[in-house]
Amino acid sequence: MKVIIPAAGAGKRLFPHTFTKPKPMVYIAGKPIIGHILDRLKDVKPEEIIMVVGYRKEQIMAYLDRNYSDIFNIKYVDQQEQLGLGHSIYVARNEIGDSEIMIALGDMIFKAGYSEFYSHYLENGDCSGSIGVREVDDPKKYGVVELEGNYIKRLEEKPARPRSNLGIAGVYFIKETKILLSILEEMIKKDIRTRGEYQLTDALQEMVKKGYRLKTFPVSSWYDCGHHESLLETNRVLLDEKEDIDPVHEMKDSVIIPPVAIGDNVTIINSVVGPHASIASDSVIESSIISDSVIGSRSHISKVNLQRSIVGDDASVHGKHNSLNIGDSSSIEF
Repeated sequence: MKVIIPAAGAGKRLFPHTFTKPKPMVYIAGKPIIGHILDRLKDVKPEEIIMVVGYRKEQIMAYLDRNYSDIFNIKYVDQQEQLGLGHSIYVARNEIGDSEIMIALGDMIFKAGYSEFYSHYLENGDCSGSIGVREVDDPKKYGVVELEGNYIKRLEEKPARPRSNLGIAGVYFIKETKILLSILEEMIKKDIRTRGEYQLTDALQEMVKKGYRLKTFPVSSWYDCGHHESLLETNRVLLDEKEDIDPVHEMKDSVIIPPVAIGDNVTIINSVVGPHASIASDSVIESSIISDSVIGSRSHISKVNLQRSIVGDDASVHGKHNSLNIGDSSSIEF
């Protein structure tokens, strides 16, 4: 089985952090998002990982070649135009060949490992593919699956009137890859788009219409790293799973409150860091309090109290101490 990871988009919902890096390279809980995804793929032992790259692709390629090339056989496919998830799968057709595939989105991290999902897929037995689903509160925001018995009756991308509350969770297993790719090719030739994009959901619905049987499997929880609030939530969850304590290159008169992730060559002076703080490599923290926040590489933070904050790479954040002379019965807010 081959694994396809679409990771070509610009990640506009995460601006300004994705002005200078692709979304999968945004740092949380000790490493870029894509590192957490690949760590969870180790137990699956895929034949090959196909990375569909585009926006600032050199950063993804350099990071994976440096950190994962000895673990996975990684191939890169360039999606020059970001025309939807279906299109990203189609541009990888030459690398896919006749192999069964797993599709794992490049901005979603699952609490469970992909090996659990693969086991569910195998347990589903004789079918053309399996799709991870979860009950969601607002199905209008998701691709939605409608079931008939054990099989999928209908799929629809962000329907105005959902017939189900089963949202597609962002992980797919496809056995009949030739059929899927032929449908995607037809969609692109005829320019069949939904909301301006070639949707994978539409292609899977066409498979169902042609009589190919698809099943589902449950996904208990996923973490969408696509916007600021969910990124911080994912950082908290991943740090809560962390058992080891990272060493600090230089620490003086400071307190670390776990869980935290501290990168290489970090200096912390006269500060309190944590809980749920991620500090990337080569950063300096001075006279500050940082909690529930993500600080990028080579950043300098001084004299500030940061909570629920995201600071990018090579940033400088400096506050100033206040001096007060306060009389009786006073109330001061900063």
